[in-house]
Amino acid sequence: MTTAAQWVSGSRPRTLPAAVAPVLVGTGAAAAVDGAVAWRAVVAGVVALALQVGVNYANDYSDGIRGTDENRVGPFRLVGSGAARPAAVKAAAFASFGVGAIAGLALVVATGAWWLVGVGAVCIAAAWGYTGTSKPYGYRGLGEIAVFVFFGLVAVVGTTFAQAERVPAESVVAALPVGALACALLVANNLRDIPTDTVSGKRTLAVTMGDRRSRLLYAALLAVGAAAPVALALLAGPWPLLALLAAPLALGPLRVVLGGALGRDLVPALAGTGKLQLAYGALLGLGLALS
Repeated sequence: MTTAAQWVSGSRPRTLPAAVAPVLVGTGAAAAVDGAVAWRAVVAGVVALALQVGVNYANDYSDGIRGTDENRVGPFRLVGSGAARPAAVKAAAFASFGVGAIAGLALVVATGAWWLVGVGAVCIAAAWGYTGTSKPYGYRGLGEIAVFVFFGLVAVVGTTFAQAERVPAESVVAALPVGALACALLVANNLRDIPTDTVSGKRTLAVTMGDRRSRLLYAALLAVGAAAPVALALLAGPWPLLALLAAPLALGPLRVVLGGALGRDLVPALAGTGKLQLAYGALLGLGLALS
């Protein structure tokens, strides 16, 4: 029987900052135009976390039944390890999507913007389609694009709109570094898995670009995070520069990635990138709110 600890581990807690950071930033952007609403921010957080957990379980299920997880060096996998039946993991994925859909519907009712139902449906379809269809886009090098769109632009702008019922320019600009850092987490993950993904036929962007260029891409994505607060300061005043206080957290993972670490030695870069995302999101959200 699968234990609670195994289900928690299978949800990949280290990836959850990718869901929390855009909600913090989107809420800060809403506060910048005096539109922040606490309960809506919390519900937006539930939506983001539920979708993140759902896509993690969906990925576990899909990779597990394809056999691409058999020789992985990454986090614990429920199906690949044999700890849980594929059907149970698939059910957990859709249960998570259901929680996100119900929470999202509450925001739709509150805003009266029923077109958000369509946005939510696209988000769930994208979460499942990452690895869950017969032709998953995550196996064709499109994962980073989807992460940038959904965990950057859609999540930040959507959080702002759900509260302020408008989208200020600050929200759109702030979504760019949030999406870039979410992409950096995926790049580090796929960089670690280049050998096994190559063997299994999983053509991620890292497999396509190769080891060296993937490492440079990781550094470039972190550079976007450093440059964006400067642009936001020109737009909204100096407070968004608070996000630069998170810069020291980038040094450790950047050193690991650019230092040529392989396999399990890249795991600290994943953990470090997650911590960077969370701190950056909190500081940028605060800076936007103060502006």
